Amino acid sequence: MKFARVLAMLVGGLAIGASSAAMAGVSVGVNIGIPAPVYVAPEPVYAPPPPPVVYQPAPVYAAPAIYIGWHGDRYWDGRRYWNRGDWNRYHGGGGRGWGHGGGRWH
Repeated sequence: MKFARVLAMLVGGLAIGASSAAMAGVSVGVNIGIPAPVYVAPEPVYAPPPPPVVYQPAPVYAAPAIYIGWHGDRYWDGRRYWNRGDWNRYHGGGGRGWGHGGGRWH
């Protein structure tokens, strides 16, 4: 039984092989088509070099001028502003002058 089955399969395989060989033919085909798009790198553009970078120099700030003396009703001695009455009392004026108190300059 096994032999019969193997023989039937062998005969069927040969029949399929012979029929496909008998159907073989020559075919000629003509195709007209559009070619696939091709990427082409763009031409390099040579530009002149950019102008050199020029920096503006940093501004120079001068220290404000300090004027020692009277500014309105206040006196600046380089450290603090004095009220007119405080200046006169501290420097011995007592209202009699500008820093002359008792014959001494303070």
